[in-house]
Amino acid sequence: MTVPPRGRVVIIGTGVAGATAAETLRKEGFAGAIVLVGDDPAAPYRRPMVSKELLSGAVGAEQARLKPDAFWSDMTIELRTGLSARELDTASARVEFDDGSDLSYDALIVATGGRPRRLDTLLPEAHTLRNLHDVTSLRSVFDRVGATGAAPSILVVGGGLVGMEAAAAARTIGAEVTVLEMADRVLERVVSEQISASYERLHRGRGVAVHTGVRLAAGDEEHGRTRVVAEDGREWVADAVIVAVGMTPNTELAARAGVTVGDGIVVDEFCATSAPGVYAVGDVARLPNRILGGTERIEHWNHAQAHGAAAARTVLGASVPYEEVPWCWTNQFGRNLQIAGWPGLGAELIVRGDVDAGPFLALSLADDRLVGVIGAGKPRDVRAARTLIEQGPYLPRAVLDGDDLDLVELASAPERFVVGAATAAVSE
Repeated sequence: MTVPPRGRVVIIGTGVAGATAAETLRKEGFAGAIVLVGDDPAAPYRRPMVSKELLSGAVGAEQARLKPDAFWSDMTIELRTGLSARELDTASARVEFDDGSDLSYDALIVATGGRPRRLDTLLPEAHTLRNLHDVTSLRSVFDRVGATGAAPSILVVGGGLVGMEAAAAARTIGAEVTVLEMADRVLERVVSEQISASYERLHRGRGVAVHTGVRLAAGDEEHGRTRVVAEDGREWVADAVIVAVGMTPNTELAARAGVTVGDGIVVDEFCATSAPGVYAVGDVARLPNRILGGTERIEHWNHAQAHGAAAARTVLGASVPYEEVPWCWTNQFGRNLQIAGWPGLGAELIVRGDVDAGPFLALSLADDRLVGVIGAGKPRDVRAARTLIEQGPYLPRAVLDGDDLDLVELASAPERFVVGAATAAVSE
C-alpha cells in the first residue's frame, strides 16, 4: 500500500515501535499528517529502563525519554498522550478514542504492545513493571519503609528477564530481595541450564534469595505487608510484591474490529494485518519467522524498533519483507548478557569461555545450523553470529567448536564451510 503524499497515518501506541514508525515516515519523505496516540500519559520513553535503571534510581524519567520534547513538534508529528483507542472501524477507516474524538486514516499502524500478566486472585495488590507509573508506585514503598530506618523487603514472583532484572535493581539499592520461580530454574525460557545456573549463583552471591519450583497457593495483605503461601506450605512476607510472569498482547481493539488475532495481531512479512490499510508492529504482532519457519511474537526492544521502521516503509510503498534476527540484552549486577536468534530451539550448545567470570559465548545449533547465540563481553561475535543465523549456512559442529574459530571471518564468507543445502527449516 502507498499512502497519498498528503494523506494521514495514525499510529496507536507510543512505545518504541510506534514512535519509530512515526519518525521513519517523516525522515523518509512522507509529507502528510502523522498522529501518534498512546494511553501512556508520558511522552515516548525507553521501557527497558523500567526494570533496570529507573527502578534502581540510576536515572530519572527525563533521562529515559526517547526523544527531547521538541522533537515531535520539530518533525511535525502530532503526539497525543493519555488517550486510548476505543473502537476501530476498518470499513470507514476511522478510529474512535475514549475522549469521544475520532480520526480517519489512510493507513493505521497498531503498536499497542501488551500488559503485564497479573495474579489478581492471589495477589491483587501486587506491583508490575511495565511503565513509569509502576516505578513510581514501587519506589514509594522503598521510601516509606526506608523512612523507618529499615531495609524494604521485596518478593519477586517470576524468575524471567524482567523478574531477575528487578531483583538485581532492588538489591542494588539495599532492599532485601526474594525471587520465587515456578520453573525448576530461573531464566528458563531464554538461556541454557548452564547459564541459568551461573545467573542464579550471581544473584545468590549478591544476597538475593532464590527459590525455584514454587507454586503459590494463597496471598493476603496485613498492616501494609504481603504474605504469600506456597502449595508446599512455605511462607514469605514482604513490604511489596512484584509480579513478573510475562505479558498479554493488547489485541482487543483489533479483535473487536474483526482483524485476525491469535496470541497477537496476525501480520504478514510486510506487517500487514487482515484488514486493508491496517498494520501491526512490535510486541502485539504475530509475524512469520522467514528464517526458521512458523510464526512468532517477539517481545524485544530492538525488534519493536526495527518492526516499526519496516511498517513505515511498507506504508510508503516499499516491498521488502521483514526478516530480522531478534536480539536483546539484560543487565544484572553489572553483567551484560546479549541474546540473539532462537537459542531455545537448539539441540546442541557449544560454550566457549567462562560463563561465571566471562567473557563467554554460547552457540546453539539445530541440525548443523546455528540458530541462537548468547554472549557476555563478546559483542562482535554476537553480531557475527546474528549474520550467520540470518544467512542460514549449514555448518559442521567441528567448525563452530574449533580452537581457531573466528566468527567475524566466518560470517564474511560462510560458503567456504557450507556442508549441505539449506533445504530444511526448524519449526517454531
